[in-house]
Amino acid sequence: MRRIFSVLVENQPGVLARVAGLFARRRFNIESLAVGATQDPSFSCMTIVVDGDEGVLQQVQKHLDRLINVVRVSVLEESGAICRELALVRVNAAGTQRTSIIQVVNVFKGKIVDVAPGSLVVEITGDRDKISALLDLLGEFGIQELVRTGEIAIARGRQVVNEGGICIGQGAVRT
Repeated sequence: MRRIFSVLVENQPGVLARVAGLFARRRFNIESLAVGATQDPSFSCMTIVVDGDEGVLQQVQKHLDRLINVVRVSVLEESGAICRELALVRVNAAGTQRTSIIQVVNVFKGKIVDVAPGSLVVEITGDRDKISALLDLLGEFGIQELVRTGEIAIARGRQVVNEGGICIGQGAVRT
């Protein structure tokens, strides 16, 4: 079972290390972690994706709630959230392959952001399935290098989890 945690934290040195340390000490595996400042620079929002059974996921939430500097832990249901990630991919691109690569990238609404002799760098944003599908196709040309951001997520529609640096009601599902 996969769960997306939206964690509002104080934007201070060491907070990310404390969160990561919690996962390491408890032997919880982080599938994805992305963090950035909110519209209020004194707070950051972490999107943490964890895979595990229900017991593990409840323990993760309980331990996150107890950490100093954690303001609020919210659970985003995948069906009620918009999830995206960014990937940059350096692909082998001999002269005859460039056109094929560009066509594939265009189908996925990606961008070519760098051109060099023998390679192209592709930028793609989307859900993890879209990115994985593009990577499968680009693999046929030979991937030289790949970096991914990890998922970020926000509640759909009018549901608000983090407003003005403070997590609030509707979109947050607390378990």
